[in-house]
Amino acid sequence: MNSRTVNGQKWHGHATAKAVALTGCAALVLGVTGAATAHAGSRDPGREVLAAGDGWASEGTGTTGGSAADAEHVYTVTTWAEFKQALADGGSAPKIIKVVGKIDAVSEGCDAFAADGYDFQQYLADYDPAVWGHDTPVSGEQEELRAASAAEQDKAIKADIPANTTIVGVGRDAAILGGSLQIKGVDNVIVRNLTIEAPVDCFPQWDPTDDNKTGAWNSEYDGVVVYGSTHVWIDHNTLTDGRHPDSSLPAYFGKVYQQHDGLVDVVRGGDLVTVSWNSFKDHDKTMLIGNSDGAGATDTGKLRVTLHHNRFEGIVERAPRVRFGQVDSYNNHFVVTKGQKFGYVFGIGAGSRLHATHNAFSLAKGVSTGKVLKKWNEAPLTAENNYVNGRLTDLIAVHNAEVPAETLQSGAGWTPALRTEVDHPRAVPGIVDHRAGAGRLR
Repeated sequence: MNSRTVNGQKWHGHATAKAVALTGCAALVLGVTGAATAHAGSRDPGREVLAAGDGWASEGTGTTGGSAADAEHVYTVTTWAEFKQALADGGSAPKIIKVVGKIDAVSEGCDAFAADGYDFQQYLADYDPAVWGHDTPVSGEQEELRAASAAEQDKAIKADIPANTTIVGVGRDAAILGGSLQIKGVDNVIVRNLTIEAPVDCFPQWDPTDDNKTGAWNSEYDGVVVYGSTHVWIDHNTLTDGRHPDSSLPAYFGKVYQQHDGLVDVVRGGDLVTVSWNSFKDHDKTMLIGNSDGAGATDTGKLRVTLHHNRFEGIVERAPRVRFGQVDSYNNHFVVTKGQKFGYVFGIGAGSRLHATHNAFSLAKGVSTGKVLKKWNEAPLTAENNYVNGRLTDLIAVHNAEVPAETLQSGAGWTPALRTEVDHPRAVPGIVDHRAGAGRLR
């Protein structure tokens, strides 16, 4: 393997398919070796910080999380209650929280949150479109009880992450099930080496006026929310619907009873975020960067996010959908499997400046390359040196040819400087598939 430097970034070239395969194998060996080293006690992932130049989260003061924590502020937790208590202890003093095993935020089930008198079957009867219609939002006793039940779940499953915190899973099987990590209005947070199973909304609301007055079920709760926060590093996690895939959800009033929202959302002026080496699996609305077309006053100049060396498989849309932010997406592997529901990968939204280069796409037969990009608003993007099924592909040109009514403009107007190593897109599947996700820290 040879290397060269392009725009100040180290570029790794691979001459043959055999070299790519060997690279993947080498990556696997490195991952196993790294795990063994960690178990031997020669490193503490809780003390590790984001490397200089590694994405937007390294800008300025960088991201160190709780690496400077003293012994009194290092916690090992095995339950959701212990986890929330550790978060609350010590305020914003640097802290490290080590998660051992699987901790469940909804271990008692949805019924534990239900308000007295709430009856889902009565809810369905009261708000059946044949009875209620589609002209006005639902109201009345059962809607009030649904909202009260939802408020109880909200208090229980949301965990507020303070500034200067590192949350790290121990070993290969650490997981947070059904909880929502709220990184809200703080600075300097690291989340690593966890399987995060998307929260299930126990009490979705029926909105008869939604979806052009055909109605829709609307749910709350993201796996991880970066809300008005800065310097956040999300690394080597597996984020998925897990035990509760959308395919298992029932339908009422002819619409899927949607109980999931996003996996990782960056909203309301969130800024300087690096999302690296994660596995995003089997989810619909995966990642939203900027939540409103009308938030330009809050979000312009912010929402700067780097996505690199992540694997997306079984994802329907929003990988990510971008508004306003300067988002750098490189060396990610996007896999669309045969028969899965698929909308798009990159959503081009209001005021966005997406820079998507050196990515790999593995699309099943019959999946249109033109659907990789989706235009929501007029905004230029850069999409260069991307490979689809092993072939160099101009994503913008293909999209414009296949969807001429939604022509996209080339040229985001900026060039990312905060990159470390950039791998050749042909090598990305072999590298990322073996090293991304929880349990694979090197």
